[in-house]
Amino acid sequence: MPLRPDGRLSHDLLPGEKGPQDACGVFGVWAPGEEVAKLAYFGLYALQHRGQESAGIATSNGEQILVYKDMGLVSQVFDETALDALTGHLAVGHCRYSTTGGVTWENAQPTLGATAGGTVALGHNGNLTNSAELVNLVAERYGAQRRGELARGNTTDTALITALLAGDADHTLAQTALEVLPRLRGAFSLVFMDEGTLYAARDPQGVRPLVLGRLQRGWVVASETPALDIVGASYVRDVEPGEMIMIDADGLRSEKFATPERAGCVFEYVYLARPDNTINGRSVHASRVEMGRTLAREHPVEADLVIPTPESGTPAAVGYASESGIPFGQGLTKNAYVGRTFIQPSDTLRQLGIRLKLNPLKEVIRGKRLVVVDDSIVRGNTQRALIRMLREAGAAEVHVRISSPPIKWPCFYGIDFASRAELIANGLAVDEVGQSLGADSLGYISTEGMIAATEQPASQLCAACFTGKYPIELPTADQLGKHLLEQAELPLGAPEDGLRQVAVGAGGATALDHP
Repeated sequence: MPLRPDGRLSHDLLPGEKGPQDACGVFGVWAPGEEVAKLAYFGLYALQHRGQESAGIATSNGEQILVYKDMGLVSQVFDETALDALTGHLAVGHCRYSTTGGVTWENAQPTLGATAGGTVALGHNGNLTNSAELVNLVAERYGAQRRGELARGNTTDTALITALLAGDADHTLAQTALEVLPRLRGAFSLVFMDEGTLYAARDPQGVRPLVLGRLQRGWVVASETPALDIVGASYVRDVEPGEMIMIDADGLRSEKFATPERAGCVFEYVYLARPDNTINGRSVHASRVEMGRTLAREHPVEADLVIPTPESGTPAAVGYASESGIPFGQGLTKNAYVGRTFIQPSDTLRQLGIRLKLNPLKEVIRGKRLVVVDDSIVRGNTQRALIRMLREAGAAEVHVRISSPPIKWPCFYGIDFASRAELIANGLAVDEVGQSLGADSLGYISTEGMIAATEQPASQLCAACFTGKYPIELPTADQLGKHLLEQAELPLGAPEDGLRQVAVGAGGATALDHP
């Protein structure tokens, strides 16, 4: 399981267990005189927690766009040689977790497409809900053959956006984008570029975060504020819902393409975002600590020690301990070097899988009544194994406290949860979930308490995975799904024959490197 750059494991899962998978990370920079590829690399490094399947960077020198992308973590995809080849004064970058389309090289981003005036390279964080409608729109505007030429084997909603940005000779890319963006439904935080201009856009609900930063000699846009920090950019503001910004030699310009209807994802505050991130003016770490305090008020218990599930449960555990007066302790030690493994454990070893990541400090927990704080429960397999391990290490009692409400509904806006049938909270009462886990007691924070901790109005947050109330209208079930385009046999063109690096200018695509 991938290791996050801030040290936390991707939800500390057992081998083979699927938890809430993060949305993608996007990064864009316009900075003449700077090594923009390296800025993009470090920006993506700060966003690695948002997607570990593939990574890519596109740069432009004003005449030609260069792209390098591959499967794997940012540090695995890029080296000095690759970054040195990506020259120019503007760049867009992307790290992917797939929420639409399969885990293939062809679906890695940034995507490329021809436009009437040159080329567009685009990275997308989010998930569109009207992909079936957009497929028809692409075919209507450009024909099936032209659609294939534009997207080249990509089966993602990102490829649909890229194809629609082709435009015509009578419109600039900016004009085309302002016509296309209102046609998109769902969640989208976009960074894209042509040969001379950096663009960023955010859906009218602002489901996924997107921020603007200032360099001494340029501008940066990114999914989270830590990506600004790592490249030395100062935070300016959030990109507003329904806004598109354009950055080039003439400066920064802004256009509104839709009326804001704010519905930011509350799960960003609970789990997805880095704790050192700030969303809409609110510190994510402070939100998580406050969730822990609220949890202590809503679900008190007599205990000797509060311990977190490292690292995602730590801020809430600190808040729980502070509010309850129960001492905080580190009852579990984490192996900081556990990442991807391609060695499949036997059935016997699979039962011990959590020990690859966490191990109890027996002298700390022996004989103690424990409060174990975590951010969420999906299937419950990890918590069940953890509770068993703590009891074997001598814990007298194990009380589980969760800093989000029960997850009962799927997300269609950029998070890949387990299916609804696999969600442990779907169909079971809280006490029944606790019994299934083997806990002495179980308490979830209330939806109201979680939202209050974010200091955002409830009317401006999406909590659909907890409530089932979706702020963006969904199509019929047959027009939804991660593999919709593949299942419908609607691939958008032929594969790129394994090319990893492509130079694209107005004259077309040229292969620079074969792996």
